[in-house]
Amino acid sequence: MTTRLVVRERTRGRGAAGLVLTLLLAPLVLLLAPAAQAVDTLCLPSETTACLAGTVRTEEEVVAGVDLSITGPDGVEQTVTTSDTGKWNLSVTEPGKYTVAFVEGSLSEELVGGDAVVVKVKLGGTAPAILEVRTADYQASETFGAQMMQSSVNGLRLGLLLALASVGLSLIYGTTGLSNFAHAEQVGLGGIVAYGLINLQGMNLWVGGLLTIMICGFTGWFQDRVMWQPLRRRGLGLTQLMIVTIGLSLAMQYSFQFFVGARTVRVIQDNPTIREIGPVVLTNQSLAAMGISIVVLSAVGFALLRTRVGRATRAVSDNPALAAASGIDVDKVIRLVWTVAMALAGLSGIMYALVTNGIKWDSGLQILLLLFAAVTLGGLGTAFGALVGSIIIGLVVEISPVLGMPGDFKYATALLILILLLLVRPQGLLGRPERVG
Repeated sequence: MTTRLVVRERTRGRGAAGLVLTLLLAPLVLLLAPAAQAVDTLCLPSETTACLAGTVRTEEEVVAGVDLSITGPDGVEQTVTTSDTGKWNLSVTEPGKYTVAFVEGSLSEELVGGDAVVVKVKLGGTAPAILEVRTADYQASETFGAQMMQSSVNGLRLGLLLALASVGLSLIYGTTGLSNFAHAEQVGLGGIVAYGLINLQGMNLWVGGLLTIMICGFTGWFQDRVMWQPLRRRGLGLTQLMIVTIGLSLAMQYSFQFFVGARTVRVIQDNPTIREIGPVVLTNQSLAAMGISIVVLSAVGFALLRTRVGRATRAVSDNPALAAASGIDVDKVIRLVWTVAMALAGLSGIMYALVTNGIKWDSGLQILLLLFAAVTLGGLGTAFGALVGSIIIGLVVEISPVLGMPGDFKYATALLILILLLLVRPQGLLGRPERVG
């Protein structure tokens, strides 16, 4: 679909678009090839099997040696026992609903097990089953204030991860006017490349993460150099370019599925360490992700406000023709924006995979609307507006279930607030009003 928009006069555009997609995804062939060390798991799904898996732990530590009863859709019951790390898994060959419960008498007297859970299993994937287990003296009923604090911190964490991606999306729109529907797939690319480098190839987390950011940044430079700049010079309209981004998004999604399958892949296999800060419970990975996000976003804001390149970027965003007339190389600024935007999206993908305990081929699609909602809420084309919009969207998504909204509707709640705000302030929170007509 992307090529047919470009080849009215010559086939040169078709070759460029194909070359972009080929070189963009070629590193995945090498990165996702299994290394000498096997993945740290006892159950790997295939086309004919699926995996049930989970970790049994209290609010403080993992629970080993616990027996679980798993009843399949055919009524057959099987029993598994948690390992020394509290992990368990089971390979099954029949899709359907499975009931997972604690075997009576398996838990010690100091522990209290929760109710059985029903998990829907599909072949080719891993279905997580989360069983609640608490110490006998644990107060299960949290206060409303504690729930609000936990949800607010979770919302801030989600907002910061969205901001890393949405700031780049907003800068691309501000400098080119293009709504890039393939931007969320760059988030997925970051997580999947990190999985290939760190998990499969055995790289150190920091070294593999830095290399992933560099690879994602290069894909942004390469896309603009080979595809977007030639298409702009050919005079394609924004609507045509937007359709190209949709085609690129679909191509990347199914390429991810080809390389990693439909399962969820984890960058790090080990169980994260839990930290309690008052009533708030967070993993070390979440704390690190929030800290890195704050530092990186602060650096981006400083660069936009205080550096020469940042001022040139804002000038191109305000008025490209006037910026070009004043001596600014607009093409170089746009290429830099694409490079930085894709690097930020890659960083967001790495931390999203760590915080959410895995990433899938369609993870980008799942957050696409949240990214556009954040950019639109804050004001189209404004980086700081995207930051504010992302924080608001993240807080709304996480807090709405505490206020009584069903969990399945939490994303719809964020989009509803976006609609209500735009009815009052069409330009967004930090956007500038424009005269129409």
